[in-house]
Amino acid sequence: MKPERVQKWYFDTDRQIRNWMKRFGIPLLRISLGIVFTWFGALKFFPYLSPAETLAQQTLEILTFGMISPELGIRILAVWECLIGVGLLLGKGLRLVLLLLAFQMIGAMSPVVLFPEQVFQIVPWAPTLEGQYIVKNLVLISAAIVVGAAVERPVHIYDQEDMERLDGRAS
Repeated sequence: MKPERVQKWYFDTDRQIRNWMKRFGIPLLRISLGIVFTWFGALKFFPYLSPAETLAQQTLEILTFGMISPELGIRILAVWECLIGVGLLLGKGLRLVLLLLAFQMIGAMSPVVLFPEQVFQIVPWAPTLEGQYIVKNLVLISAAIVVGAAVERPVHIYDQEDMERLDGRAS
């Protein structure tokens, strides 16, 4: 095979792969996030199945100033995470879903400050299993940012300049 043909095949294949990634990357990322949130949320409905249950209960007790029992708090968190997950899976109401996710992540990351002795074997270098569970949230946060960046503005909030620009493209 001639080098020019190999090079053409390479660039054509690369372009096709990149186009596939552009088309499906963000929807797959949104669905993946939805699966993770639904799954982790559902685990919290069943005592002792979530590896972070105890730490989550302790955190919720502090964040709610003891006004919500740990048992009720974990149920509320389970519903909250499942709502986020289902919203991401359906792709509906993503602005609200991502806002819920942002607040959930603030709570999920707070044990790093509230309970560093439970999150790290050696602060801040060697996370415990619970700490690793928390650190992985950095990836979820970044993924949510990417999904959020792809959410389009509703048509009713476009200003006049946007509408004129859009009308110009349609012509």
